[in-house]
Amino acid sequence: MIQAIGLTSIARKEQPPAVDNVSFEAHAGRVTALLGAPGAGKTTALRLMLELQRGRGITYFRGRPLHRIPHPAHEVGVLLGDVPGHPARSVRGHLRMLCAASGVPARRADEVLEAVGLVSLRDERLGTLSRGMDRRLGLACALLPDPHTLVLDDPARGLAVGERRWLYDMLREHAAQGGTVLCSTADPKEATRFADHVVTLDGGRVVADQRAADFARTRLRPRVVVRSPHAARLSVLLAQRARSAQRSVEVVREGGNRLCVYGSTCAEVGETAFRNGIVVHQLADEVGDMGPGAGTGAEASAASGAQLPPAAIDVHSGQDAEPEVAAAEPEPEVAATADSGAEPGFPPSAPEAGAEASPSTSAPEAGAEPEASVSASDSDPEREPSTPAPAPESAPAASPPPESPQEASGDGTFQAAPPHRPTTPRPTTVTLPPPVLVRPAPTPLRPVRYELRRAAGVATGYIVGACVLAVSALAAVVLARIGHTPQPRLLAAWPVELPLPPAALGAGLLGALAFGDEFRHPALAVDRGTVPRRLGLLTAKLFVASLTALALAVLTVGCTAEVLYLVYGSELVALPEDWPALTAGWLALVTGCAWAGVLAAGVFRSTTAGLAAVVAVPLLVVPAVHKLSEGPSTRGPAPFAGRLRDGLPLRWPFGGEQHLEALLRLLAQPVGGAMALSVLALLCAYAFTGLRSRVR
Repeated sequence: MIQAIGLTSIARKEQPPAVDNVSFEAHAGRVTALLGAPGAGKTTALRLMLELQRGRGITYFRGRPLHRIPHPAHEVGVLLGDVPGHPARSVRGHLRMLCAASGVPARRADEVLEAVGLVSLRDERLGTLSRGMDRRLGLACALLPDPHTLVLDDPARGLAVGERRWLYDMLREHAAQGGTVLCSTADPKEATRFADHVVTLDGGRVVADQRAADFARTRLRPRVVVRSPHAARLSVLLAQRARSAQRSVEVVREGGNRLCVYGSTCAEVGETAFRNGIVVHQLADEVGDMGPGAGTGAEASAASGAQLPPAAIDVHSGQDAEPEVAAAEPEPEVAATADSGAEPGFPPSAPEAGAEASPSTSAPEAGAEPEASVSASDSDPEREPSTPAPAPESAPAASPPPESPQEASGDGTFQAAPPHRPTTPRPTTVTLPPPVLVRPAPTPLRPVRYELRRAAGVATGYIVGACVLAVSALAAVVLARIGHTPQPRLLAAWPVELPLPPAALGAGLLGALAFGDEFRHPALAVDRGTVPRRLGLLTAKLFVASLTALALAVLTVGCTAEVLYLVYGSELVALPEDWPALTAGWLALVTGCAWAGVLAAGVFRSTTAGLAAVVAVPLLVVPAVHKLSEGPSTRGPAPFAGRLRDGLPLRWPFGGEQHLEALLRLLAQPVGGAMALSVLALLCAYAFTGLRSRVR
């Protein structure tokens, strides 16, 4: 279950907080709707619950706050909008990438695709999906780690009727299997169709916490809408007929020629108009929304003898109001709300005294049952509001379910669980993916698999690599044609005028894309608010970037050598004498550029900033290092290597002092030293930003 306690957002300047002291519970095995108009604070409340936004209060998911859960994705599935995936990635590739991040087998992606009905679209790109298919993919991402709790922010917004019906059936099926579902919506009629419990927000506060049946009775009242040029005469005739039949009918003039009749039917209103020769332009059943505060002040109004609006006609009192005066809709029945002092989860108490003095409380008694009237008058054939959630298998159908220990409040008192609505549940055809019975233990290969699938899932890396090879081959041919270019630079396609060769720039761009795409398309930030800065993820990105850079460096030299051999012969591709040192320097340069791109993009959260940091190394850092290294006091690497060789009692195995001396000579060069200093500085900056985010 979910227990939200005292959720309060941080107020901005002199404005009130978007959410102020919101507390409610969402029980397991039920679907809870968080209802509110746009701007009521639904999204802010969900973000505070998921710790995606700073504020006060705490939320417990099965007794633990989210930051105390080792793997939050295994406990809470989140859908807060569109799927934040790369538009060029395939549906199946996106799910397989998330499988690696969540630590579930790759076959789980196919199981979830089959459950949500996207098997035929598994090879489609994310950017080509419609809104309905995108919602299905978002639900698939939420169900991928097999969570117990689902938290969704208005998932049916913009969907067609069939898509909404399928989505709500999936949510009810998840709740029927013992899961907890919390879903926000702005439509009160939808809340009665799919939810077992409704929590209403208005102005950032909880104004009602009710069962769906009580919510439908107190806020959604069936009525008959009539449009006629003789609306005033028709309202008087309806009141006279209801008075003669000893029935409670309420007629509200909404302005112009529109009437809303409560406590009657279309047949009765139409018959009255026909018998008296009144022209009717519209006659239809409708469900009236009484507003978020419906029922909260009905008892006080009855006690103080408050009167109805001027346009209402009370047939019991025999007083007809002036029909020409437009008024607001009447107050509905009494509802259990937070403001009236009713405990959440208990049904509202019906008014005993003066109940017949107010037609708004007696109007539903004259017609059909309120729950049935809501479904009969609604033109949307999705699901009747009286349809219950499929009860858990452990609870008998003939008797109300026993109290569960999970339904105890924080002070130790137990609240009565809202009983399911008694009608037979509608059979559903949706099926959830099978549960994950065995979860593999965390291994260092999990982030590596994620990074490999992320990098190979889009064509950006292949395009960059092809462009680098083409530009390098062309540049090598042009440099050989011009002449006066050393052979190492010729094989690397590195003109003297450029700060870096094309291979190093390409490796830096691919490294910057490793973190830049994470921030641009944050697939891992759905339930975390930002891209995680774990050491395992950084190590995986540096490892994959190193492999990519090494492959690009080798392919570049091989491609340029082959092109030069085909164009100019074997004179330009002869192996130089110091090829080991040149090879080590070349691989170190390309790998360092890739690392600099990864770290800079992770620090500055931008691909452009990562590439700019790579270019800044030879343009800004190298001159600074060159100036610092000038002077008579500078020591070379050879004396340092000799001191190491002489100072140790044992000899270096396999000629290790020679390799160490070569490494020191490489670092002593301006480019090598500048690259090493840049990578070290970016690594420290990345560690600092990670620690700062953890402290926050």
